[in-house]
Amino acid sequence: MNIDLLIDNLTSPALLFFLLGIIAVYIKSDLEIPPNSSKFISLYLLFSIGFNGGRELAHSEFSMEIIWVLLFGVVSSIIIPIYTFFILKRKLSTENAGAIAAAYGSISAVTFVTAVSFLELQQVPYSGHMVALMALMEAPAIVVGVVLIMLYGKKSTTSPKVGSLVGHSFANGSVLMILGSLVIGALASESQAQDITPFTTDIFKGFLALFLLDMGIVSGRKLGDFLRNGWFTTLFAIFIPVVNGIAVAWLSQFVTESVGDRFMLAILCASASYIAVPAAMKMAVPKANPGLYLPMALAVTFPFNITLGFPLYMSVILA
Repeated sequence: MNIDLLIDNLTSPALLFFLLGIIAVYIKSDLEIPPNSSKFISLYLLFSIGFNGGRELAHSEFSMEIIWVLLFGVVSSIIIPIYTFFILKRKLSTENAGAIAAAYGSISAVTFVTAVSFLELQQVPYSGHMVALMALMEAPAIVVGVVLIMLYGKKSTTSPKVGSLVGHSFANGSVLMILGSLVIGALASESQAQDITPFTTDIFKGFLALFLLDMGIVSGRKLGDFLRNGWFTTLFAIFIPVVNGIAVAWLSQFVTESVGDRFMLAILCASASYIAVPAAMKMAVPKANPGLYLPMALAVTFPFNITLGFPLYMSVILA
């Protein structure tokens, strides 16, 4: 791993605010971001990423490379939950294995947003269609996870319609916001987009720092309880993202030469959903324990990716 890249990442203000949030929990500070403010910041970040992605998409020429990248991402989101399900099923119930597999096959919009800041720090560009890919990779893993539970679980397992699951995934607030912003950004003229640039771009990093402070507080509160559940799930939450991230960082060279796009593909496949998947699993598989898959994604995989994962996957791409 490139040491300079690692140091740059570990000393970025956004990451240090995340660590501050964890420290605040362990020293029992009353520091917190009000829930309504936290939700607003989340929506703002998704809006900014989506809108700017739409602007990039409007300036891009549609090509076969874009089709291959989108196809690569969607196929990855189908393969990952299948192979992880059979690993998890050796130690966990079918319902929990399916829910965790769905989480790790799906993506984390927050990790994607943080990765944008990492690429900006390294002055590495990425394509606007990666935002669209992020939204497309959300639903397939959820459907695959539920199908696996239906195939290998008890007959009493709830069997929701696939169409309702897909619809629920795309109606999720985070997915709808980023997709809607992407379309609006693509449709806006240059002068119209310029009018709101101070809001869409100039204040992005400040809001990201506040958001990661909030994520640090939430992670710190969940980490202790989760670690008491045993080492298997903790190791899985670190090892599987590393395997997925490194594999995709290397394989992506066959679909695109863009360093930024390859990095984003690696991050999407290495991340785990803790927003859309828990919402979908609560409806589809109520027997699955959110006390497992939620802390795994939020308190273990997310911190690992934004501290060590980013420079690791970038080093593989640059090797």
